[in-house]
Amino acid sequence: MIYIDTHTHIDGEEFREDLDEVVKRAKETGAERLFVPGINWGSIATMREVCSRYPGYILPMIGLHPEEVREDYEEVLRRMYAVLQEDRSQEQSPWIAIGEVGLDYYWSREYEIEQMKAFERQVEWSIETRLPLMIHCRKAQNEMVRILRGYAKDLPGGVFHCFTGNSREAEELLQFEGFVLGIGGVCTFKKSHLAEDLAASVPLSRIVIETDSPYMAPVPHRGKRNEPSFIPFIIQRLAEAYQVDGNYLAEVTTKTACDLFLGKG
Repeated sequence: MIYIDTHTHIDGEEFREDLDEVVKRAKETGAERLFVPGINWGSIATMREVCSRYPGYILPMIGLHPEEVREDYEEVLRRMYAVLQEDRSQEQSPWIAIGEVGLDYYWSREYEIEQMKAFERQVEWSIETRLPLMIHCRKAQNEMVRILRGYAKDLPGGVFHCFTGNSREAEELLQFEGFVLGIGGVCTFKKSHLAEDLAASVPLSRIVIETDSPYMAPVPHRGKRNEPSFIPFIIQRLAEAYQVDGNYLAEVTTKTACDLFLGKG
């Protein structure tokens, strides 16, 4: 089985003590590559560090996570954009996407307007650079969709990360051409109907696999630190729902991830 974890925070403190072992387990279980989203200014340094340890294997994104948006978001975005532009002037830029960006009103709407402005600015980066978006959205789908509709004809595509919604919500998101749903450990949870809902309404070619590690570990590791080597549990659960072989599902979702992020299957 060959797969790509399209969303792992493997640059975080949770992996600092045993990163090499985590990567070794990922490779042993079939991980072809690991994609790491940015969340704030500080994550640029941590991503550069882990990516330099595993060049060509761990690949970074750049972006300001909505929960990291504060009064100073414009200055943070200005600095991030300068890094993005400087790296694009090199022979080969390391960045494979703009993310993790979006809207999150789950805990608070204190920075509601700032989040929307930051998200829209980074959507514009995506259009300018032709890098796909890695979108985080909680309790804000209506607002997110409204912003994206204003740019629909120009968007290069992307991932709606950590999708846990129903068939109607999936249909609304997949109206955006070139976008796919990022599916993680939630689909393995006992009370979740996500896998069956996806199989009934979403083509296999419109999903990619992710862990969001260290968060949301799949069954049978629920409650533990998540890591990329747990992806096969997600693949197997989805394969059961789609009534296909696990290797086939891994092959299709890996090709989709490669096409979207790397421009090749």
